[in-house]
Amino acid sequence: MRTPAGKECHFYYENFHRGRSTQECRLIQRNPNSPSWQPNDCSKCPVPEILLANSSPDLVLQATVRKGFLGFNRRVEVDASCSRHLIAVKNPQVGCPKCAQERPGLKALFDDD
Repeated sequence: MRTPAGKECHFYYENFHRGRSTQECRLIQRNPNSPSWQPNDCSKCPVPEILLANSSPDLVLQATVRKGFLGFNRRVEVDASCSRHLIAVKNPQVGCPKCAQERPGLKALFDDD
């Protein structure tokens, strides 16, 4: 679904049909430690770019809204992990290094680590 920032993200949901007014980020909603989501958070959210670059079914994302100084400069921070190898993923746009080693064409992406 298209976010308020104009990006495609399958974690974003909205419903304005027949008088309803529902907008939510289901990824941030899953995290009980995160402040509540606001539509402006989509403008600087890295999740749509991650989903566009990496379509691995084993990539697990967790997003948290971080507030800046005096409530200004809100941003969305994303932590990624691999559900197959149970490790943290440093660069979620590239993916899990162990999954890449299992696929010969992707191994070259991680040779510099």
